[in-house]
Amino acid sequence: MKKLIILMILFSVSGKLWSQTERYIYQTEVNPDTINLVNMKVEKTFLDIRNNQSLFISESKLLKDSLTTVLRQQGITEVKKSKKDKSEFPKLPNGKSIQPTFFEYLIIKNRDDKSVNFVEKIGSKQVYYQEDRKMNWIISDQVSEFNSYKIQKATMSFGGRNWTAWFAPEIKISDGPYKFLGLPGLILKLEDDKGDYRFSFVKKTIVPNAYSESLKPEARKSTRINFQGDKASVRMEMVNNKDPEINFDSFNRMNQRSGSMNNGMNGQPGGMNGDMGNGQPDLQMGTPAQNQNGNGNPANFGTTNPIELTNKY
Repeated sequence: MKKLIILMILFSVSGKLWSQTERYIYQTEVNPDTINLVNMKVEKTFLDIRNNQSLFISESKLLKDSLTTVLRQQGITEVKKSKKDKSEFPKLPNGKSIQPTFFEYLIIKNRDDKSVNFVEKIGSKQVYYQEDRKMNWIISDQVSEFNSYKIQKATMSFGGRNWTAWFAPEIKISDGPYKFLGLPGLILKLEDDKGDYRFSFVKKTIVPNAYSESLKPEARKSTRINFQGDKASVRMEMVNNKDPEINFDSFNRMNQRSGSMNNGMNGQPGGMNGDMGNGQPDLQMGTPAQNQNGNGNPANFGTTNPIELTNKY
């Protein structure tokens, strides 16, 4: 597929998926492996705010989803195979490949009813659950400055991690990266006490034709506890129905580079169901998924350091 054609399509499509958006850009650092000594991985994540809704999404996820949407609109539902019979997603117009992301999911929040929806896509189908845990922030009197904004400290335990947030009271948006919201101002800095996850606000921009996502009426609603099982059920239904869109999903799940990045909740089924009886920890955000490389040795394509260590609190 011609790179130029893809670029033209991306900027010419109009419709419900595209609208003017306030985009808050964060530099996001993740420690992919707390056992071995490795460098922090850095990528961009976006908090896109439009009307009463916000969307948390990584730059790589946004690029991949927007391009996939365009290809589907053109009737293309199969991924091209390389000479080595591996699925190849079309490259970006600049010739670069879309990089793996730690955030293979979307967080859709509604500021009117304070709902937080964790969404994953299988093909074009959505599976989601609504966050049911309260965010009990403890706001400190401690203040500082960051990026020309006055910021104030707040702390909270969530998902098995202790988080410190710095919010800007002058930005009257009660929101922030990932699932976090509920403070009297936008969260500009966020970090867990182990230093495994760090979000730092970089800048705000206005995007006239931003790709966006919303919950579809036919989306499969799940719960935190049953999420992995419901995802597997939807995927199996698509396979049994020989749905061609599963080709994109298969690529999206298998294109992670060996040992490179955390793929969010795309671990093996069972990752959200507590201890699995084999001594593995209760990892809400997925368990290490293993594949076999050419030498028969396991290659890790899945989560090594999930953002949530438990689904209990």
